[in-house]
This record gives sequence, C-alpha cells and structure tokens, in this order.
Amino acid sequence: MFYHSQTNWRDYRATARIVYASMTGNNEEIAGIVEEELEKYGVTVTTTEVSQAMAEDFQTVDICIVATYTYSDVGDGVLPDEAVDFYEDLQELDLTGKVYGCCGSGDKFYDDFATSVDDFDHAFAATGATKGAPSVKIDLAPEDDDIAALEAFTKAIVEKQQSL
Repeated sequence: MFYHSQTNWRDYRATARIVYASMTGNNEEIAGIVEEELEKYGVTVTTTEVSQAMAEDFQTVDICIVATYTYSDVGDGVLPDEAVDFYEDLQELDLTGKVYGCCGSGDKFYDDFATSVDDFDHAFAATGATKGAPSVKIDLAPEDDDIAALEAFTKAIVEKQQSL
C-alpha cells in the first residue's frame, strides 16, 4: 500500500476505479452497486464508462474493477467494440501491487455466457495485479441474489487490498 509522506497512515483511504461497458444499462447498474459498496468501506471511487477511460488510469489507484457485457456475434461471445482498445492497452500495464476484480452481465441464452468477464480477468492476471475475488457473472439485469453476490465480491476485494 502506498502512503503519502504527509498523510498519517491511519487517515489513508484506499482508492478504486471502476470501468464499465454497458449497452443496455445493466453494467452501468452493476458498476453503481459496486461503487456504493466500495464507498461503504471508505474507499474513494471513480467510475468511468470504458470509451471515456484509459487503462493507464488503473496505475493511480489501489483497486481496479471492470464491469463488462459480452457481445454475441453469430453466437460467439466477443468483447464490446468500445472496450477493445482499453482491453489491449490493459495488457501492456504493470499493475503489481494493485487488487482487481471483474464482473458483468451476459445472456445465458448464448453458449458463451459473459466470456468478456473472463477475458478481462485473464488480462488483469497478466499485469501482475492480485485477484481480489472470484468474478461475478450476472444473467441480464442484477436481481436480489446478484446484488448479494456483488456485495460479497466487493467485500472480498476490499479485504484483499487491506491485507497487502
């Protein structure tokens, strides 16, 4: 954990960035749920839509989270078009010392359910970041059990970050 020299370590607040891709609004909602949970733990959060974000932004925070959908093109699950450049840039970073988490929505109708969540998980792992919690995949819009899963996901990430 990085401490500012003029800041008492007890006053240190973890920082997080959530980047989301959302076509239907489901992942914007998911990002909002995670943001609210992080704030409950005293984490300072910035949430950004993927087309407005740069992967390098993750270098300035303690916790890195991506919430994405999977676009199904002729039955094959692929990254959203607006997330491809971000995804490629992410793989070039060294995020050693950071904690990450991946979540997102998909449609269980398709064989490749929420595979973009897995793609981002693999990309983060290649950066040297520490996985904070198992990925959460939600069928379409979050319901009560999904919200509970996102709350547990967020708690695990915060605990992992605090343990570093």
